[in-house]
Amino acid sequence: MDIDTFWDIVEACRRQARGRDGRLTWLCAELSRRPLTEIVGFQVCLDEVTYEASTRELWAAAERILGGRCSDDGFCYFGLWMVGLGREVFSRAVTRPDADPDALADAPEIQELAGRPRELWHDDWPDWESLDYVALEAYEIATGVDDDGDAFDDAVETERRDGNGTGGSGPLGGRRAVRDEGEVARTLPRLSVLFPVGCA
Repeated sequence: MDIDTFWDIVEACRRQARGRDGRLTWLCAELSRRPLTEIVGFQVCLDEVTYEASTRELWAAAERILGGRCSDDGFCYFGLWMVGLGREVFSRAVTRPDADPDALADAPEIQELAGRPRELWHDDWPDWESLDYVALEAYEIATGVDDDGDAFDDAVETERRDGNGTGGSGPLGGRRAVRDEGEVARTLPRLSVLFPVGCA
């Protein structure tokens, strides 16, 4: 699966279903109807784009949005959530040559969170951990075999070794502390206004 097909599926998912649970149901059904190589390719592409999102600048943006509370796992789930925002939002924040995580301030999903107490975000919390498991579920449906992901993981690893995978994991360039207020205000001016320090 190439990256354009991956994003076409993500965008179709956004159009077909509302809410994360509905989108996962649609996505699992869509993937499970495809050849196994495409299901595996979807996971490889997902890993690739979330790796691209592992930058210190985006980590600073995630911490600003989340109020300074963003663990390693939380940042991973935030990256998966960003995939769900679609290619345009993701590209503006991560992959364009002029990528700017502060561009997340334009995303309607981010604007809907701003000004609301975080304890009321509930289902709108910006993470989507379960997206990372949908290809495995589709693979098991397509094969009719539940093997705890061993065959799927092997297939994904083989695809990566063939030159279609990520070069590593974790934030590129190290983590940036969100509490360096001057630096954050300079690099993330709009997110800093939407999510000021101390907001609940």
